[in-house]
Amino acid sequence: MSIFDFVDAEALGSVISVDTAAVTIRVDDLDRLKRIQVNRLAVLQSSKPGQHLIGVVVKITRKPDTRELDEEELGDEGFVPNENNLVKVTLIGTLLDRIGSDQNVFRRTLETVPEIDANCFSLEGERLTKFMQVIADVKTDGPKLSLGCFTLDEEAIAFLNGNKLFQRHAVIVGGTGSGKSWTTARLLDQIAELPQANVVLFDIHGEYRPLKSEAFKHLRIAGPSDIEHNRGLADGVLHLPYWLLGYEALVSMFVDRSDQNAPNQSMVMTRTIVDAKKSSLDHVEHKDILENFTIDSPVPFDINTVLKGLKDLDEEMVAGAKPGTEKQGPYHGKLSRLIGRLEAKRHDRRLAFLFQPPRECMNMVWLERMVHAISAGRGAQDTNEGGIKIIDFSEVPSDVLPLMVSLLAQIIFSTSLWTKSDKRHPIAIMCDEAHLYIPERMQADSSDAVAVEIFERIAKEGRKYGIGLVVISQRPSEVNRTVLSQCNNVVAMRLTNGDDQGVIKRLLPDSLGSFGDLLPVLDIGEALVVGDASLLPTRVRIAEPKMKPDSQTVAFWDRWNEENPKSDTQNAVRSWRRQSTS
Repeated sequence: MSIFDFVDAEALGSVISVDTAAVTIRVDDLDRLKRIQVNRLAVLQSSKPGQHLIGVVVKITRKPDTRELDEEELGDEGFVPNENNLVKVTLIGTLLDRIGSDQNVFRRTLETVPEIDANCFSLEGERLTKFMQVIADVKTDGPKLSLGCFTLDEEAIAFLNGNKLFQRHAVIVGGTGSGKSWTTARLLDQIAELPQANVVLFDIHGEYRPLKSEAFKHLRIAGPSDIEHNRGLADGVLHLPYWLLGYEALVSMFVDRSDQNAPNQSMVMTRTIVDAKKSSLDHVEHKDILENFTIDSPVPFDINTVLKGLKDLDEEMVAGAKPGTEKQGPYHGKLSRLIGRLEAKRHDRRLAFLFQPPRECMNMVWLERMVHAISAGRGAQDTNEGGIKIIDFSEVPSDVLPLMVSLLAQIIFSTSLWTKSDKRHPIAIMCDEAHLYIPERMQADSSDAVAVEIFERIAKEGRKYGIGLVVISQRPSEVNRTVLSQCNNVVAMRLTNGDDQGVIKRLLPDSLGSFGDLLPVLDIGEALVVGDASLLPTRVRIAEPKMKPDSQTVAFWDRWNEENPKSDTQNAVRSWRRQSTS
């Protein structure tokens, strides 16, 4: 049965002009003209039976009839010109009543165009809800993905296709205070209902700490105080030991590319690390690893061994040309800056999670436990909890943040890559404040470049390995363009910056370009949703999440007007010195 059971008496008006995908409707009833709004959906009769054309209202005009009239038409008392009430509609798809055994199928194609005098109807209320269910392809009886209700019709629920949202990647953007974190929390609410949910959220500022239930697992990158108390995975504390870093990350962290000895330093560091890794492996037990060994192989090694090897080469004296004489070795004095940088990083308390991990992190089996904790689905977790893993990076120094976030992303990607396809469980990576570690502007060979390369690969190839990417940012103009271009779903909240608006407008289909004009006028908590998960552009008012993030939006005026002051400078300074809020 067709969801469009319109009768002629309900018609908004009739078609008077057709131009490719643009149609002009004449509305004779002024009351009906007042009900229609720009960006509301409209339905037009098709020239083929069993089909309806779907369009978006882009312009409404009311102007007098300016055609020339002769004296006979004017009459003795003059003539009051008629009003031309015109509605311009952009056609964006076709709803077919039946295809085979399937009923009410929406296609983003235009097999026909409406005929002159064809009726046009406004789409609203229950019909709008049913239509949105059709385009979201919501056919399952289980939990459905809904961010909220339509702004123009709050009785209609806006459903999204959960498969396509994560298969084709998504971007959630919005200026400060627009409700971006609220939207993310609402999305996590929906995911938390699924028994085999599997999501990793990179929480840069710790604002998602309040989200707590059996569906959530909170992990925190270790701070200095965690090292002192020997906290580990069992305590919800995550270490990222140095031996997990790949070649490019190691070079960007320790080698100064501007140094004239940089090529030598890179080569020698590679050789010493490879030797250190191989020496930690048993030739019998780990024979299969040694046969396919590379510097990127995730094998624990002793950094003291590497430092000793570098120092020996830096101070090495070799036999001279004359018997009994010595001369400086080929690397004598050329590795001093590399050694200095390595020792400085190694003793930096802020990087203790990297260079001073607990003893358990130096065992081969630890990596399996860590990977299981961050990438296994809810049903596979030891306690059948924690399908949504929120990883708090708030204590990680900003200069190494891109490397650390991308390191975790690389671990998740590599794990999925090397998992047999029939054993692969899909996982979504949600990147909060993505502009901080997937930047558009970066220096070559920097830590930013290493991070961007990893996320570009995930954006391009992740779908094949069951990895979805959700990019979250308040400055889309500062996020890498290649990563954004792979995101086929856009949830855009209010954006007032022209550069940010321009980036999002370029992500919209050409026929929907006018929707980009809504970005600066969206209300707080209101979003424009466009993409494969929702074939039609929808303006949605985001529903209140069950658990609200700590978005750090402070009511200045109200706080200043309180009788009792709030201050804790003593503990603030103490935490600053200890580099930890724990």
